[in-house]
Amino acid sequence: MSNHDETRHQMIERTVMLRPDHVVDATIGRWEQLAAELSGIVGQGGFQTLYSRSVHLAALRYPWLLPPDQQGFAHLRSSLEEALPALAIEASIALLHIFTDTLALLIGEVLTTSILRSAWGDDIDIAGKEIQ
Repeated sequence: MSNHDETRHQMIERTVMLRPDHVVDATIGRWEQLAAELSGIVGQGGFQTLYSRSVHLAALRYPWLLPPDQQGFAHLRSSLEEALPALAIEASIALLHIFTDTLALLIGEVLTTSILRSAWGDDIDIAGKEIQ
């Protein structure tokens, strides 16, 4: 793993954990923000393809993750709400890692980080400051 991957992973972990008592809501919020930002660039179909692949890969480790529905994140919410809190946190972070790792391979680290900053705004900056 490169330093860029590690830094991005730490920012994701901190961003998800900004509201540890509400990790499901925080995770869904992050995905909705990311979908809105990225769909403007690659289209809804492009986002959905990348997201579906990420869920499929995450489900290899977390088989209780439901496959994505056509739109929205109801399947993810349902899966996370049914899981033990620690596993919900772990799976949320893993899914975002898989998604952003793939995105970084496709478009580069700088653009991926820029998209995350645009989608998540101040939350990712707060998380980034905490790891420095």
